[in-house]
Amino acid sequence: MSDAAPHQHDLAPFAHSHHFVDDGAPARERALWWVTWITLATMAVELGVGYWAGSLALVADGWHMGTHALALGGAALATVASRRARRSTRFTFGGWKIEVLAAYTSGLLLMAVGVWIGIDALRALGTVRRVAYGEALVVGVLGLAVNVACAAILSRAAGGAHHAHGGHGPEQAAAHDHAHAHDHNYGAAYIHVLADAFTSVLAIAALAGGLWWGITWLDPAVALVGAAVIGRWALGVLRDSARVLVDASAPPKLAAQVRALIEGDGDAKLADLHVWQVGPGCYAAALSIVADRPHAPARYGARLKAVRSLRHATIEVHRCPGGASPA
Repeated sequence: MSDAAPHQHDLAPFAHSHHFVDDGAPARERALWWVTWITLATMAVELGVGYWAGSLALVADGWHMGTHALALGGAALATVASRRARRSTRFTFGGWKIEVLAAYTSGLLLMAVGVWIGIDALRALGTVRRVAYGEALVVGVLGLAVNVACAAILSRAAGGAHHAHGGHGPEQAAAHDHAHAHDHNYGAAYIHVLADAFTSVLAIAALAGGLWWGITWLDPAVALVGAAVIGRWALGVLRDSARVLVDASAPPKLAAQVRALIEGDGDAKLADLHVWQVGPGCYAAALSIVADRPHAPARYGARLKAVRSLRHATIEVHRCPGGASPA
């Protein structure tokens, strides 16, 4: 029996991070907190003046802004929770899905707001109300200005990391933009701000119509149109975030690219392939490869490095039982 000390495996070359959040996340988190506080302050002003002036459109915009403040705050809290969970062993692929869950919740909240505004607008169409159009119009313009400013803050934060890496080439820039396109939490927050801006424009149009042309029914009518558009946006947020939460298949183009890279040698075939999203613009894959003359998994993994969005791959290799014997 040998008295040699047991061999200690060096795992460092094979260990890898499950941190799949891009370098622009801190800037986006700060932007979310700024927009949350600005939105809350504007909500308070709109609600106070809206109830005093008797404007349904302005009150609806104020409450709509309040629900958005709640959603934006939730998005900001989700980024904090996700950041703290990145290195926790309790989360297999980090805490990114916390943010996706926040996006889904935002979509539900946005849908509820749309339904609520629609119901109030339908009730108001058949009633006569006195509205202080001039005062309400001033606050409506203020609300729109705030929404535009918030959209600018979020947009600038989304592009901040890209500008900070100006030396990168077109391929890196495309990968960075692709990541932002799949940051569901931030995207849902941005849609909330756009919805706010949209309802503010409608409120201004309704108040202007009542002030200058005496069209009193325009106030609830535009609120009804806004409710329909908000509902449509909410469906988009729910659809996109739900696909991630249930681990729906990755884009067919990505799966086809993986298959082409593996099977391009004319020998290897994919017996099983699973590709799913694990971060903004980041995907993981599990592959089962069958070949007559199989290579080591690392060699197949090297082929997949061409797919920049594929950040994690688990590969198993099998020799085809019915194939030719190895040379």
